[in-house]
Amino acid sequence: IFLSLQQDVIAGFLYAILILIVFHPLVDLIDNFNLTYKYAPLIIIMLEMTAVEKIEEQLASLRIAKRSALSREPAYLLDIDVSKPTQSESSRSVAVSCSNKSIRLYNRDTLNFLREYSGHPGILSGVRFAHRCDSVVLSACSDGTVKCWDIRLATQKAVQLFSGYPANVFCSFDINSNDLIICAGTEKVEKDTFLVFWDARGITNCASTTKEPLGVYSESHNDDITKISFHPVEPNWVVSGSTDGLVNVFDINKDNEDDALISTCNSDSSVSFIGWSGKDYKQVYCMTHDEGFCWWDIAQLDTEEPITLLHVLDVRDTVCIENDSLHYLVGGLYHEKADKLFLIGGTSTGNIHLISCATDGLSLVGTLSRGHSATVRSFCWNLTDESLLTGGEDAQLLLWKPGAVERSLTKKTSLKIASSVQRRVRVHNNSSKSRKK
Repeated sequence: IFLSLQQDVIAGFLYAILILIVFHPLVDLIDNFNLTYKYAPLIIIMLEMTAVEKIEEQLASLRIAKRSALSREPAYLLDIDVSKPTQSESSRSVAVSCSNKSIRLYNRDTLNFLREYSGHPGILSGVRFAHRCDSVVLSACSDGTVKCWDIRLATQKAVQLFSGYPANVFCSFDINSNDLIICAGTEKVEKDTFLVFWDARGITNCASTTKEPLGVYSESHNDDITKISFHPVEPNWVVSGSTDGLVNVFDINKDNEDDALISTCNSDSSVSFIGWSGKDYKQVYCMTHDEGFCWWDIAQLDTEEPITLLHVLDVRDTVCIENDSLHYLVGGLYHEKADKLFLIGGTSTGNIHLISCATDGLSLVGTLSRGHSATVRSFCWNLTDESLLTGGEDAQLLLWKPGAVERSLTKKTSLKIASSVQRRVRVHNNSSKSRKK
């Protein structure tokens, strides 16, 4: 054993010398270039710009690859999620929450309809797949529950139910990156607004049980909590947005709500969408119901630098679109490869506008047309194959891929669906507290 250990040490030492001999001259060459060549920073910036421009070209080249067949009961497609990649060879699934209080499942590659979960007693607020099990899908309901289904089973019945407190009406929810915690946001009832938390352990083996909440946060918002988003990597970080205009970032590892509140940012309007962006996802952004946009850098909280990267009161007045217009914002997507944030907006006739974000303003990247015939309400971005799923008020689910060619290019006419969903947006209270730093 001692002889084997000596051999390993000698082999490691020789390997380290080999690396130094081969790579040290190359490292010196790069360092000398950066230090001595005056145009080195400019060349590096140009290379980075080229990468971003390539991504923007890919986004602008998105074309319809697949279009789902229309359902017997057309409905608005309000939220979309795709099952996470697993080691199994099974094809990925798409879950869509609809305005008729149902959840529909589709094959990710073909957009063929698979099944539907219906009969919910209230309005659904979002749909999510578990991160570590591609067969588990969840949704929150205005009846004060979060339900979990196993799509491998034939039953319509939820395999697990997370119940809220009496009078809870959920209008947002999310599950954290390691599938251990679920959080749902409530509408304001009398003077109360809550972030409700559950222990989600067990959803991946789908034990048929009803779970009570772990607890709530009740002091940080004073109106409907419209959006919740856990951090993509850090399972203990969550951001919430409300019609009170506040965007709060929490570390739920802390013992109480006051200590957990890392930052409070004020959007000055009712929040419609929130997300994470930037390197290590240290930035937070939001959109508002009056089409505003705010973008903050949480990494600057412990410095003297301002945390606001950009604040646009009305994106519709800022982005120039030739021969078209911008009527609304749908949401945002952060492109990790390009380290770039993009917004998605559109028109009432179904055109989709892709908008690039920078600290000096917003600019149009491209427009996706000949797809939807009415307002687009939902989307899901897939970084792996650079594809985009979109759903709208025309009841269509579309898959867009760079340079794709659809067999039938006939644009579907608007279905004029009567939605069962009413957007309840309260008047923003300008007396909201300012951000905490």
